[in-house]
Amino acid sequence: MADITMPRLSDTMEEGTIARWLKRVGDSIARGEVIAQIDTDKATMDLEAYESGVLEAITLGDGESAPIGQVIGRIGTGTAPIAPADTGASADASRTSAPSTVLEPEPRVVPPSPAPGSDQPTPAARSSGDGGGQLKASPVARAMAREHGIDLEGLRGSGPSGRVVKVDVERLARDQAAVPAAGRTAPVAAVPASDDEEVPLSNIRRVGARRMVESMQSTPHFYLTRSVDAEALTAFRADLNNRLAAAGERVKVSVTDLLVKACATALRAVPDLNVSWADDRLLRHQHINIGIAVATDSGLVVPVVRDADQKSLRRISLEAKALIATARAGGLVPSQFSGGTFTISNLGMYGVEQFTAVINPPEAALLTVGATTPRVVAHEGVAAIRQTFSITLAIDHRALDGAAGAVFLQWLVPLLEDPLRIVV
Repeated sequence: MADITMPRLSDTMEEGTIARWLKRVGDSIARGEVIAQIDTDKATMDLEAYESGVLEAITLGDGESAPIGQVIGRIGTGTAPIAPADTGASADASRTSAPSTVLEPEPRVVPPSPAPGSDQPTPAARSSGDGGGQLKASPVARAMAREHGIDLEGLRGSGPSGRVVKVDVERLARDQAAVPAAGRTAPVAAVPASDDEEVPLSNIRRVGARRMVESMQSTPHFYLTRSVDAEALTAFRADLNNRLAAAGERVKVSVTDLLVKACATALRAVPDLNVSWADDRLLRHQHINIGIAVATDSGLVVPVVRDADQKSLRRISLEAKALIATARAGGLVPSQFSGGTFTISNLGMYGVEQFTAVINPPEAALLTVGATTPRVVAHEGVAAIRQTFSITLAIDHRALDGAAGAVFLQWLVPLLEDPLRIVV
């Protein structure tokens, strides 16, 4: 018998959510067979069975989350009692056992319904009994309680035998936010109207939001902005795509493709920017892996073009388009979104002229790109209307100083303004 645990499916993953089980309790399973799909902070990924056998238990239901390493199911020989799938509020209860032990399902204790007219919640309540002196709470519930400063002592939850589970802590956290402690300013929270729609957060958006907050709180950002004359770049791209089409090539080079290649070339010339902050030291990366920020229905993801400095513009274009399509379909695998050393975020196609962004940890720099627009500028000593766009470099001030960022832009801008240098 073997426990199925929540796997680590990305370098930044801390917990996963069961998107759906593809097998039911009692089904036979072959080693390597996909048994479930898991939402991570990056994508929806397949969970393969490491052993053959029979699915004897599911302890984490569809839509429920658990930290890495928590038991989510069990594969056995089929001779042990089959535990019913627990897909309700108790699905985040951690169940572990020795290899020779069979876990019998715990009886579900249904809390009493409130009296007519009562507005008291029943899913979680303070127990007046002695409780045996041991708090019954799942690991996820305990972690959430610590995060929100909630005391679980004496609390009877909605899980089996009164176990406190995730939904109980979520409810208490909402109640706590609604009633501020004395002398403390209550956090501003949205109060839903009767016709508001609650939209559940995807794992990508929820984890991404937490990581962005952590990045802003722990990383001292500063920004450098330059304007780029886009006349030559625009003409070069149009001519290149015409030549590719005439040659029967199916690839079409985008501005982002050119930016990836130009940034990779500049990073090769200025390796000081291709670093990460690692507490008491810097990590200088030997590979130049460029991440491309991609908006998806589930949230922002950043697929990575590896060794971009060593690849042709054509190959970068093909890889980038395939990665972006896979990202929007939710099918990225860890090798496609991990290991980035520098990120590009381009909102020019939406008409955004200039913006700043939050650095994608553990990287030390990120480039944002605005829309190409006609502007009156000084050109060869006279005023002229030229196509230009703005780029803004966000830098982790722990790892880099302003001069390093300025030197990088001194390399990057001429490459973009004389694009033949990008491909030679």
